[in-house]
Amino acid sequence: MISENLKKIRSRMESAAHRVGRQFSDIRLVAVSKTYPPAVILDAWDAGQRVFGENRVQDALPKIQELPAEAEWHFIGHLQSNKIRKALSAFRLIHGVDNPELAHQINRIAGEMGLTAQVLLETNVSGEASKFGFSPEALRRSLETLLLLPHLHINGLMTMAPYSDDPESARPVFSALRILRDELAAKSGNALSELSMGMSGDFEVAIEEGATIVRIGSSIFGHR
Repeated sequence: MISENLKKIRSRMESAAHRVGRQFSDIRLVAVSKTYPPAVILDAWDAGQRVFGENRVQDALPKIQELPAEAEWHFIGHLQSNKIRKALSAFRLIHGVDNPELAHQINRIAGEMGLTAQVLLETNVSGEASKFGFSPEALRRSLETLLLLPHLHINGLMTMAPYSDDPESARPVFSALRILRDELAAKSGNALSELSMGMSGDFEVAIEEGATIVRIGSSIFGHR
């Protein structure tokens, strides 16, 4: 089932990319493996999936030990400051850096560990009170300072659209993130090349609007 699901997802990703003249190879699929056991994740690995997303450090560590060392892990949840050190050891990319204080803490700890942390800045484009993230205005104010942090590499931006049964309702949110990224990249001289946006219900719209990373769980693994 997982193998077939992945084939269908990749086919839909490729079609969405081609509709807007993009290359499918420029878009990465993160299989959101949170709450699923290692045996299920191994099925996805055997089907060719190589990048996995987890949102709780303590739950991810045993899975990481059981999967092949070549697997790439992304942290996609809200990172607590007391979990930063473990997260930096385990994850290739942290998607949800959602405030300046967290960015500074990650930079400090990465420096202590002799690392450069690879991160995305979570941006609350929709303005929902229930969501974490920089407001667009706060990001404009903070980015110049954050780009100077020596042990932090800002790869791009991440957002989540409000839940809806209609994927098209997410398009303005994804479009706004891309426009904001383009503005910030031009102003800062930093490419901010990654746009992590789109999940099971709206990833095709996200790709049409410029997503370079989509985060898909239930459409691959089934409902939890």
